[in-house]
Amino acid sequence: MATARASQPRTFSDARATYSSSPELAWWVFMRISGFLLVFLTFGHLWANNMAFNAGEIDFAYVAGRLAQPGVKVYDSFLLLFAMLHGVNGLRYSIEDYVQRPGARFWWKAALFTAAAAIFVLGVMALWTFSFDEMGSAVRALNE
Repeated sequence: MATARASQPRTFSDARATYSSSPELAWWVFMRISGFLLVFLTFGHLWANNMAFNAGEIDFAYVAGRLAQPGVKVYDSFLLLFAMLHGVNGLRYSIEDYVQRPGARFWWKAALFTAAAAIFVLGVMALWTFSFDEMGSAVRALNE
């Protein structure tokens, strides 16, 4: 037997009426804004790495050179942040819709948030903490 679902709001005024002053309204707005920004961030990233430069010639030196630039690190950090938050919030909606028992829902969301936080921290650490010049020297020494 299929359960009837409440219709999802499609406009800001519908969302405001549905969610009133709860944090769900802020997440509803965030999903629209982050989805819009992700389109431009993703295509900008693809253009910079695949069209402005021949993707077949990408090697460690190219990647190390790009990641040595603070602007690229900030750009990639925002891309990671918006993609993670957007995806995690979408999964949170799915958990809310499909996991019926409150205890199971809590543990599914706890696992989701823990995994997302760990992935985000590791991603930011990979962007900001490594010296790619030193790593390049180590990689070149392995190839000798």
